[in-house]
Amino acid sequence: MMSDLTWIFVSSMVVNNFTLMLFLGLCPFLGVSGKIDTALRMGAANTFVLLITAMAVWALNTFVLPYAPYLRLIAFIIVIASLVQIVEMVIKKLSPALFRALGIYLPLITTNCAILALAIFQTNRSYTFLQGLVFALGSGAGLALALVLMASIRESVELADVPAVAKGTALVLMIAGSLSLAFMGFAGLLSSS
Repeated sequence: MMSDLTWIFVSSMVVNNFTLMLFLGLCPFLGVSGKIDTALRMGAANTFVLLITAMAVWALNTFVLPYAPYLRLIAFIIVIASLVQIVEMVIKKLSPALFRALGIYLPLITTNCAILALAIFQTNRSYTFLQGLVFALGSGAGLALALVLMASIRESVELADVPAVAKGTALVLMIAGSLSLAFMGFAGLLSSS
């Protein structure tokens, strides 16, 4: 059981990283990855929403959706939108500075396809409650890892002499592509397990 949970965690964090391997959640990845502290906080907010989404999805799959499977996608979207609104209100109340730093990207967690992908993958894989939580935690850690890696590179590049043609969005996309290629090396990591 423990090796199964470890496999789920490592797979969702590194091997099947939502952002760098499956290209989900790119909006905050490209938009909020300018500073490491903001990237860490956005990673934490995403992880929190993923964990609560995993719990809600398990409850829906266990108690509601067996009787009304046609409501699956609508139920997931409603749960995700509601959870993000709660997270947004809590962050606004507890940390107004973080709320301002995250800006438009905080409410965009609602439309973050990584959150919806978690709900769909968890359902399709028939994860138990504990497996769903580990999957959400690994996915959140993977999103946070991608954000922090991107932010640390972007902060370092600000100090470098970059040619004008590669500055701005072009450089950000080149960095993202390089990170994605690096993570592709993990693709066969767990296939022998």
